[in-house]
Amino acid sequence: MKRSLLLTAFLMAILLVAPGCKRKQPPQSTPQRNAQSAESGTQRMPHGHPEAGTERKIVIPDDVRNSWKAVRIEVLYKEKKERKRFDIPLDTDFQIPGANLTLKAEAFLPDFQMGPEQITSVSNKPQNPVVRAEVSEEGRKIFSGWLFAKYPDIHSFTHDKYGVTLVEGIPK
Repeated sequence: MKRSLLLTAFLMAILLVAPGCKRKQPPQSTPQRNAQSAESGTQRMPHGHPEAGTERKIVIPDDVRNSWKAVRIEVLYKEKKERKRFDIPLDTDFQIPGANLTLKAEAFLPDFQMGPEQITSVSNKPQNPVVRAEVSEEGRKIFSGWLFAKYPDIHSFTHDKYGVTLVEGIPK
């Protein structure tokens, strides 16, 4: 009897203390879009990424800068179920016909590579083509990020009425 009372008291003590011994989890942050600083040419990585908060400089090698003049994009008009392709000169604003969207192709990298300190192109061959794009709707920026030709679902532009994907770079 004495033994069962001691055992019961011991179990009650464990039940009372155990809930307070849980490991605290760090608060989870919400993902945010990549944002590029126009002044510094750097890109902040999204929250939740192992290197969140680190900034990477965008480096466009001279041979790449001197070889590519534009990008070809494909616009999906979701309501019409229609696709159209457009050639957009680099670093210019382009009003997408039939949409209230403006796209600016800020930088094209034919062979994208992201390192710990920079984003660059490791060659001038279109092996992993990307474009740094900014999309505005009625003058308000709604997207700023990279569009990948071979992996269009990575960091894709999402909109209720339109889709925008990179098809390829256009050489000079």
